[in-house]
Amino acid sequence: MLSRFPAWVWTGTWVLACIAGMVNVVGLLGFEHQAITHLTGNTSMLAAALADGDRAATLHFVAVIGAFVIGTVASGFLIQDSTLQLGRRYGVALLLESLLLFAAVPLLDVRSAYGIYVAACACGLQNAMVSTYSGAVVRTTHLSGMFTDLGIAIGHALRGLPVDTKRLRLCGLVISGFLCGGIAGAWGFGRLGYSALLLPASLTAIAAVAYVLFRIEARR
Repeated sequence: MLSRFPAWVWTGTWVLACIAGMVNVVGLLGFEHQAITHLTGNTSMLAAALADGDRAATLHFVAVIGAFVIGTVASGFLIQDSTLQLGRRYGVALLLESLLLFAAVPLLDVRSAYGIYVAACACGLQNAMVSTYSGAVVRTTHLSGMFTDLGIAIGHALRGLPVDTKRLRLCGLVISGFLCGGIAGAWGFGRLGYSALLLPASLTAIAAVAYVLFRIEARR
């Protein structure tokens, strides 16, 4: 099924994974040392806070998780389908994500947790926006599934079973994009602080414009 991936999907997937990598590393290096792009660790921290009876931490992690989910709700409302295909309102969703990331910067600069919530909402929006294409699951804000698929493919190869090379390519694309974004985010945070988020915010805006222009061109 991945053989039907057009070039714009491959390119967009790498760029979005790169954006997510930047956002997450800035969150991890920031004042809360907070993962932003995925919920596994945050759910574990919520469980620990509940076990400790820490009301403030509980409310914080509920807010982070809730903000991410709100982003996915916004994606579902705007795009109305989990299947990636040309013609849907990805430009609007990308622009909204960009605005959220821009809004997070001044909040984080004053060490406000609301900046984390706004950034988490942006990541939820992105992750839900790119969900499936041609039957293949596509996630750009976390890597567990990509590494799992990579391991499965290696296991198949060791047994002499057929390996879906296009799926491996997708895994490599997302992993490399997230890693490169993380490197860029760490470098930017060391020099610009939270203003490093202006880069993924700008890239998302550029992606929104590029998608709209590509869609217009495709209609001709």
